[in-house]
Amino acid sequence: MLLSRENLEKITSADVQLPAADSFALPERVLQFGTGVLLRGLPDYYVDQANKQGLFNGRILVVKSTSSSGADAFEQQDGLYTLCIKGKKDGQEVVQYTLNNAISRVLSASTDWSSILEAAKNPDLQAVFSNTTEVGIVMSNDQLTDAPPASFPGKLLAFLYERYGYFKGDPEKGLVILPTELISDNAQKLKKILLSLAAQNNLETAFVVWLEEANDFCNTLVDRIVPGRLPAAEQAATEALLGYQDELMIMAEPFSLWAIETDSARVREKLSFAPVDAGIVLVPSIDKFKEIKLRLLNGTHTLSCAAALWSGFSTVKEAMNNSTFKQFVRGLMQQEIGKAILDPYIEQQDVDAFSSSVIDRFSNPFLDHRWENIALNFTSKMNMRNIALLDKWYSKNLVPPQHFALGFAAYLKFMDTQQADGKYVQQLPAGSVTLQDEFAPQLQEYWKEPNSLVQHALSDESLWGKDLTKYPEFASTVQHYLDEINASGVLKTMEKLNTAWPVEY
Repeated sequence: MLLSRENLEKITSADVQLPAADSFALPERVLQFGTGVLLRGLPDYYVDQANKQGLFNGRILVVKSTSSSGADAFEQQDGLYTLCIKGKKDGQEVVQYTLNNAISRVLSASTDWSSILEAAKNPDLQAVFSNTTEVGIVMSNDQLTDAPPASFPGKLLAFLYERYGYFKGDPEKGLVILPTELISDNAQKLKKILLSLAAQNNLETAFVVWLEEANDFCNTLVDRIVPGRLPAAEQAATEALLGYQDELMIMAEPFSLWAIETDSARVREKLSFAPVDAGIVLVPSIDKFKEIKLRLLNGTHTLSCAAALWSGFSTVKEAMNNSTFKQFVRGLMQQEIGKAILDPYIEQQDVDAFSSSVIDRFSNPFLDHRWENIALNFTSKMNMRNIALLDKWYSKNLVPPQHFALGFAAYLKFMDTQQADGKYVQQLPAGSVTLQDEFAPQLQEYWKEPNSLVQHALSDESLWGKDLTKYPEFASTVQHYLDEINASGVLKTMEKLNTAWPVEY
């Protein structure tokens, strides 16, 4: 039995949360650019949960950039899909299934452009969601007369211009624009492109004023792992459990965050779905959440990656099943990264809560996050995510960060590669890894003189933008841990560190 509106009443499983029958009659309140799993696993999930609780009472019109050949799963299933939430929360395993009925229609920009523009006349519309990847928010030569314009900003501008014209510039008919693309200041960059496109198309000043004053462009930060489609065997087992087939079924982890930058009462009123989940935060600045995510999640990944690979772990969950490694990760976050980023805006409770969620996320038994993939562009990631932490750490401490130094030492050892067919290869306990790191040749050259490796690598400003040997005892501490790793292995070195610097649970 294929999942569809008609077959909803035939679903008898108590394991899945079903939508109410009257939810199909809810008006379209959101225009969404993109059908990707991140949108369906995060903002669309929030809207659906709000509808189930009677908070938002609106559905989503989705615009996809390409037309599908043959039957479309969204059309066949009336926009319904199953979201499988699997992972850990507060240390406990979580498995939940919910039938999402947030999507009302999916229209193709290439074949349904006139219908999309017609939706601009909908008085109930309140918000725009988008996820067109990082390359989606770009300037173009689009003309509003194109059907459709090629770029996402071109399509959005044409839609807003249609809405402006139909409602005769009514300031009450502006929308809240919420891009979720993973670029800094995503909404403000989108707004700037729209203004440039408006000028390029010689649009009237009154529209530009309406664009700026009636619409709210809110920078956002999204954080949720949404792997997407389940593996075939797991998909079949889930369909057997729930009693229906679902071509759109996806998985997401329990953790979710959507930080939206606004101090506008008008925005809060339009985003009436926000109170449905603590993961949605409307705040005057999202900088705090960007810093916490970059340092505690991404930075921890990077500083523990080589250590995990040298310990023979292929996946993150495998490493977190090892108590020594898990204690190291906890200590890295709580004793060093977390303490380094504390400031008037980031409080200890923020660090504690996010650190605990990271432990849960890294320990997710349903995700196969491979360390080999985390090691891609290793040096650039180390620089972007972690080097700035040294200034923060030494502004508050006289001694070097021990966990940081151990992780950095393991990274340097990882960069001791061999060349094969023009590529740089590292032989690890679990097998060989071919590096994708633009700085691999540079670091391999330093490894030709092992006794001066640490000094040369840390003082190379082309790698880090600064000389890392200026930090008191940092170079000697990295050297100490590199020697320990070479003599005893990573886990034994971690055991000594964990004993010397125990972490509170």
